[in-house]
Amino acid sequence: MKNIQENIKKITELVIHKIGNPVSVMVVLATLESFGIRDKDVLEDYGFVSLSDLSKHIFNDLKSRDITTLKNESELKKSKAALVPVSSYLWMKTKLLIQFYPLGIFHLLPIFLQIASIIVFGYSLWAFIGFNIVQSTSVVFGVIIGLVVSGGYVQVLGRQASFYWHHQEFKKAKMVVNKLIKSGIHGLLLTFLVLTAINFFFNLYPFSFILITCVYAFLIGLLLLVSAPFHTIRQRWVISLAVLLATAIALVLKLYTSLYIYVTHWVGITVAIFVSKLFLEYFFNRKKGFYSAENLRPKKLMVIYKNYRYFFYGTLIYVFIFIDRLLAWSADIDLTHQFIFLYEKNYEIGMDIAILIFFMLAGVLEYAIASFSKFLDLKQRNTLVTNRKVFNKSLFKMYLGHISVLILTALVTTTFIYLLITQPWGYEANFGETLDFISIKVCVFGGVGYLLLTWGMLNSLYLFTLDNPKGPLRSIIIACIVNFAVGFILSRIISYEYSVVGMLVGAGLFMILTLRETIVFFKKLDYHYYAAY
Repeated sequence: MKNIQENIKKITELVIHKIGNPVSVMVVLATLESFGIRDKDVLEDYGFVSLSDLSKHIFNDLKSRDITTLKNESELKKSKAALVPVSSYLWMKTKLLIQFYPLGIFHLLPIFLQIASIIVFGYSLWAFIGFNIVQSTSVVFGVIIGLVVSGGYVQVLGRQASFYWHHQEFKKAKMVVNKLIKSGIHGLLLTFLVLTAINFFFNLYPFSFILITCVYAFLIGLLLLVSAPFHTIRQRWVISLAVLLATAIALVLKLYTSLYIYVTHWVGITVAIFVSKLFLEYFFNRKKGFYSAENLRPKKLMVIYKNYRYFFYGTLIYVFIFIDRLLAWSADIDLTHQFIFLYEKNYEIGMDIAILIFFMLAGVLEYAIASFSKFLDLKQRNTLVTNRKVFNKSLFKMYLGHISVLILTALVTTTFIYLLITQPWGYEANFGETLDFISIKVCVFGGVGYLLLTWGMLNSLYLFTLDNPKGPLRSIIIACIVNFAVGFILSRIISYEYSVVGMLVGAGLFMILTLRETIVFFKKLDYHYYAAY
């Protein structure tokens, strides 16, 4: 009897959490059905003959209570939001910055681990300073393919799985994750088939080159696919743990065994994949959910229609990042006369240093979107509909503040990079050689380019927040075309390192185009907000 009363109390609290003050018995009945409660279980679990009787009991119980105590989850959030005074906004912004900027940087820990490993051991999970030019080309090209092919799937996975996860439809979220990982694997295999066929007919590279490239591409792509859901379920620490463990194992194999470097890399990345997948299953299995509708599979065509623009954006953003590198690799005919392209060390070093700006700005992206989402909700609750222009202007002002933080962070990072290049404790001390002038030139152009690219990505994230992907997709398509055209012409007419100018011009155009979209977006922010929901 005690268990039955406890069960009734718990299910009543769940009903309140879900619907608040019910308008009828039928609403309570529908809610109980959505929890997956069946007629045949009601007598044993709740002591009632039928689900209908249990619904009547709960309805009468709720109607006998004070109406102010019957608030659902959404109404509770509104009540809390209404308690936030405008004078607290500055403190809240500061708190969000302190919370989310370090969080954004922390989630790049796997990248920083690889940088540290290269500096200390000359080796990381997918790099080795002892590779010759052809080996470096094969490995890095594999990493590029893995990033590009998986990028679109990762973008869709993040959006669609987040939708189901935040609506507590955990089974659907798991189905989507597994389906998109499977689709990503198919995409990788199809890419390998095309790549192998092209190489077979045109005899571009040795078969061993293509095989090594495909293995690295597959493992890196799969690692990204199985890591992506941790962003959705807010357990991103698992990615750092998996990469740290994998790097340690690979390093031990490299130092204390006679295995080929390729094999140590492959074992390490496989460990990271296995650990990530294991944790993923654990987190999903812990979440049971209440909705019987979870048993219905998400409709494939619906998922494709809602997300295809995000897929192409996710793919093209990686294409944009690597266009200039492939152009630089293929520009020096004396070096690449045997092959279409070969790894260019000085260019890569310059871009690898420049990309530190991109990494450090990741925290600003994390903070800006968290802040925008928070204040978008708060301000719409505290602003009258007649003051919608004030609402739009206040959030645009916040956007300008975020851009200021972005630029300030870039300036601080630029100062650090300058010291890294010029001071005795910097690049030369860690790598035993001075930085080539070409690398410095590429770093300068690339650094500005990454700042503009990040600004454009921030603009895109604002638009994505309220489901407006058309502008960012159109902008990145144009930016990729300009990146290729300018980089190709300059790298062939002047010198190979000037392909970075194509990246700079393309990034600037991407920023300008998305900025224009963002300004229009903020002018009609009230419309976009209500249209999105």
